[in-house]
Amino acid sequence: MKNIAILGCENSHANSFLTFIKEREEFSDVNVIGVYSDDIEAANKLHDTFGVAVMENYADAVGKVDGIVITARHGDNHYKYAKPYIASRIPMFVDKPITVSEDDALAFMRELAANDIKVSGGSSLKHDDLVIALKNDRENDVDGKTLGGFIRAPYQSENEYGGFYFYAQHLVEMVCEIYGRFPLSVCATKKGSQISVLFRYEDYDCHGLFCDKSYCYFASRMAAKGSKGAAIPSTKEWSYREFREFYHLMTGEGSGACYKKLIAPVYIMNAIDRALASGTEEKIAYPEI
Repeated sequence: MKNIAILGCENSHANSFLTFIKEREEFSDVNVIGVYSDDIEAANKLHDTFGVAVMENYADAVGKVDGIVITARHGDNHYKYAKPYIASRIPMFVDKPITVSEDDALAFMRELAANDIKVSGGSSLKHDDLVIALKNDRENDVDGKTLGGFIRAPYQSENEYGGFYFYAQHLVEMVCEIYGRFPLSVCATKKGSQISVLFRYEDYDCHGLFCDKSYCYFASRMAAKGSKGAAIPSTKEWSYREFREFYHLMTGEGSGACYKKLIAPVYIMNAIDRALASGTEEKIAYPEI
């Protein structure tokens, strides 16, 4: 039996993961010993629906679990929730945004690396079929070399969970997954509540459109001999695949994410924020872990 705890259970991920554990045979050996949230009503709802225990403190499961799921709405809580468990060296799932600040992201990953902790997470959009297909096309020059692309995804201009950073990683993660984890720089402009971003790579650019509270996704790739793109319908398959990836870390079947790649979106989101404020192109300096 693999014991886990879910820390920060205010969003749909906790509900989805608990449903998979309850309904899917492949996860029948997973036992959730408790859930924690700063929002006690959110934790109590999971107790009422799934019968899971509600923890009084996010550190209450230290020494009692084989893995932790960190899925708080506010990215500032992710590193904080993880800290008590780092010495245990157990696998971790960390939801988007991994963190809000670059300093937290770097300190977090360096602690994980120092303790050889396997980690997965980020935006679930990287598990979408079209995103996977476009990534494969780009890596294999299907229809010729890549000329550029366009990605659309929602963000929230106003919320209590970090503002822009709360939802922005979905679009950024799609760009990173399809076009490469490390764009060199970004340019960003805002018209009304929509944000347009130019992600600059060495050989091509990708255009991104953040649409305020418009929950539609679209991804495309333009190649020398053709183009491919489509709207992306929301599906529970994204959440299933990311939980399965975490589960494989606990069983030893998965190797975990590259720390530098995992936190790349944090550096990109901060660069977008700076570009919006400065009105100029902002270079992105990724750290060594």
